[in-house]
Amino acid sequence: MTTAQEHKIIPSVALYPHFVFADACFLSGPASRNLLSSPVRYLEDHLIRHVVAGLMLSFLNCCLKMRRKITQWKEIEGRSVTLQLCLTHFRCSYEISLDAARDQEKSLKWIAPENKLMMQGFEWHVPADQRHWKRLRKALSSLKSAGVDNIWIPPGCKGMDPSGAGYDVYDLATRWGPKEDLQELVLAAQHHEMGIYWDTVLNHKAGADSIEKFTAVKVDPGGGWVGFEFAGRGGKYSSMKYHYEHFTGVDWDDLQKEGAIYKIVGPRKDWATDVSDEHGNYDYLMFADLDHTHPEVRADIFKWAEWLGSQLPISGMRIDAAKHYSAAFQRDFVDHLRQTIGADYFLVGEYWRGEVNMLLSFLKLMENKVSLFDVPLLGRFSVLSKAEGSDLRKIFRGTLVEQCPSHAVTFVGNHDTTIIAPFFKPMAYALILLRSQGQPCVFYGDLYGLLGDPTSPCVPSCNGKLPILMRTRKLYAYGEQHDYFDKKNCIGFVRYGNICRPFGLACIISNTIATHKRMYVGVHHAGEEWTDVLEWCLVTVIIDSCGYGIFPVAAKSLGVWVNAKAKGRKSLSDPL
Repeated sequence: MTTAQEHKIIPSVALYPHFVFADACFLSGPASRNLLSSPVRYLEDHLIRHVVAGLMLSFLNCCLKMRRKITQWKEIEGRSVTLQLCLTHFRCSYEISLDAARDQEKSLKWIAPENKLMMQGFEWHVPADQRHWKRLRKALSSLKSAGVDNIWIPPGCKGMDPSGAGYDVYDLATRWGPKEDLQELVLAAQHHEMGIYWDTVLNHKAGADSIEKFTAVKVDPGGGWVGFEFAGRGGKYSSMKYHYEHFTGVDWDDLQKEGAIYKIVGPRKDWATDVSDEHGNYDYLMFADLDHTHPEVRADIFKWAEWLGSQLPISGMRIDAAKHYSAAFQRDFVDHLRQTIGADYFLVGEYWRGEVNMLLSFLKLMENKVSLFDVPLLGRFSVLSKAEGSDLRKIFRGTLVEQCPSHAVTFVGNHDTTIIAPFFKPMAYALILLRSQGQPCVFYGDLYGLLGDPTSPCVPSCNGKLPILMRTRKLYAYGEQHDYFDKKNCIGFVRYGNICRPFGLACIISNTIATHKRMYVGVHHAGEEWTDVLEWCLVTVIIDSCGYGIFPVAAKSLGVWVNAKAKGRKSLSDPL
């Protein structure tokens, strides 16, 4: 969805061409497009006062040929936009039914879908007690109430040690819990209409069963661990036995007891070329690097994906280390998943590069069949959180959500990194949760706290306010968006709501001193009392007769303002 300044023509005209009112009250602020997109609100608020003047809507005259166009120019927050309104010639009638208007809106899809939210359902220091699947299942109901629709779970396959994760992909009993608990989690998620995303590690294998001798060349400061027999499974799920010919490199020479990167020598053995160009060629990451050009490797991975789909009704995958192995193979893998498991299968890649052009290039190689985590945005958050008085107006510059929002998964932290200053995290979460662009993902460690340091208490980030921001997204972050990125150290934006969720919100962020910002929320809110859902600013803002409010914010803080009487306000602070 585009921001207000990108519009040249009121979007509602294209969607609702046969019945649009044109009057001065509609054209009174930057939210006019929101009023035009809500004829029910207009009918309820303005029909009586304007019926005397003869302006009345007739749903029976949609096919009349007599139409005229009205072009009006209006200055909105310093910008000229053309409002082209298609006004249907109508007959005067007092028999308009608001119920009919509502039915018409529904038939024309005026009801936008509810916002979606993804959650990473683990962090590195979750106890290795085999009870994590049960923990997640117990939390499903409260997470759903907070707006979570999809949970990315850790790799649910056997690890190389009791607390590890990842080498025998057919063994679903791990540190997180037994297979039965995992199946119960996925089925319970289905009951709550929530999806489960599997964390897929397809680049490498660790925890080999045996040592093999082969020719290799040290390429970075032999006998190596590359034999994967999986004796315990006895060929039950797959007869595939991995040996050195199925890999391109290893990181340990067991003969010399030396760690380095060793490239395996053999026919048609080489690093993949369609990978990240970081460090020249970034095909090798760690452990035993799989050779995705080997037909037996490809066939086994594809077979495993089908098997996983038969065992668990998951709805998507997170692709680990996407920049480290062939994009062509990943594209084939995605095609195979959607052909054999489901056309709507969601895939998001972890492509860890800070340059947005690298992410865009990878998306092009993948034919835009996947989404990517917005690593450049995370980098922007980190820099701005650590530099005093940084320019907030540039916060989205050079990010994936700026340049390709439909394929951007925005995030503030994950199991690999927490690089944002604590005071800035609530601001960062507001910027990914409450805006119209991107698909946000919240982190388990931010929601529940990190367990890494046994001497420190496990404290959720954002002063425990993250669930409030999540619920605010679920209830109020809808409709057109208007940005107030006019001050270096204080930015804001407004969401105007839609026909089903008309309340809207106003958000203001300051990374220096306490200040305020005058923002337009709509004349239909005139006289309303708006308060900060976070309760960090305990004043009440009265919306004036022109639809503006003066919204304050504390130093190095944010405020998220909503009508105090909006539906759902009392539930925002419910315990998670």
